[in-house]
Amino acid sequence: MRKSRFTDSQIMAVLKQAEAGVKVPDLCREHGISSATFYKWRSRFGGMDTSMMKRLKELEAENRRLKKMYAEEWLKSDLREEGLEGKVVRPSHRREMARKAVAAGRCSIRLACQAFSISETCYRYRAKLGHENAVIADWLVRLTHNHRNWGFGFCYLYLRNVKGFRWNHKRVYRIYRSLELNLRIKPKKRLIREKPEPLAAPEAVNQSWSMDFMHDQLSNGRTYRLFNVIDDYNREGLIIDADFSLPAERVIRSLEQLIEWRGKPQAIRCDNGPEYVSHKLTAWAKKQRIDINYIQPGKPQQNAYVERYNRTIRYDWLSHYLFESIAEVQDCATQWLWTYNNERPNMALGGITPKQKVAMAA
Repeated sequence: MRKSRFTDSQIMAVLKQAEAGVKVPDLCREHGISSATFYKWRSRFGGMDTSMMKRLKELEAENRRLKKMYAEEWLKSDLREEGLEGKVVRPSHRREMARKAVAAGRCSIRLACQAFSISETCYRYRAKLGHENAVIADWLVRLTHNHRNWGFGFCYLYLRNVKGFRWNHKRVYRIYRSLELNLRIKPKKRLIREKPEPLAAPEAVNQSWSMDFMHDQLSNGRTYRLFNVIDDYNREGLIIDADFSLPAERVIRSLEQLIEWRGKPQAIRCDNGPEYVSHKLTAWAKKQRIDINYIQPGKPQQNAYVERYNRTIRYDWLSHYLFESIAEVQDCATQWLWTYNNERPNMALGGITPKQKVAMAA
């Protein structure tokens, strides 16, 4: 508000001169004011002294301040109701709401920042997007498309440990969230049970192998089996054989082929299936001087390494496709086995691959 060039005491002196009988045109000419200004002064301050006039101006100023405060609070409340319909807690979202309010001409920058609880520095911030963000997004989209059950942990460990990118995990996770690639979190059933004794951890390659069977069906409903063997030291998948029937002779043949290029293990852990307890397999193992360690019946947790490996096979590829023939199953198994050993991070190994585990131990 524009201040008057006349002080309170000067205004009161002019009014007292008018009360003393001085004509209004003479007063206006003497003090250089218009007659409208004189009559406005007399309507507002007539009959007051200087102290009362000062008090009136203070009350008017206080009234204007309260009106302005109420108008700002009402506007801020209106902005919050329109802009914050849901739970908006991220500064970037609040900054966007503030910019929309200012662009619409509804309020000033200061008021918009107060309404959405951000600083003016945050309001004026411009993100400096690097070209690497697009590269990270492209990698994440490709990984989640090719490996549908991979969450952020596997994607980040793959980029970090397998591909050698040194991107910060917070940066990768921020882009992962912005792309809405999050997997649904399945609630776990909390079962109260005794904690099993941990399996003995081998200290070298070929010290202990584990083997087990899996079952599934082709598109025509015919059942087939998978014979899986892993090295317990680095969780490396050694072989996946698929066929309709896998008797003891076929198990022995697969193990012999494996020993030719891998070397002989000291022991093999397995369950009590008929193929494993057969005289042919036990005689072959005795001839090869390989110990067969049978687990207790009904306790698959004693063969936990290969059981966890079976779950990975099931969720990574076996349940994703409907195969037409055994040849398709074997081809997919061979391709996945190479990916598992060379590219898929293993959480039991600290996020590295089985091949990296062997290379580090060499």
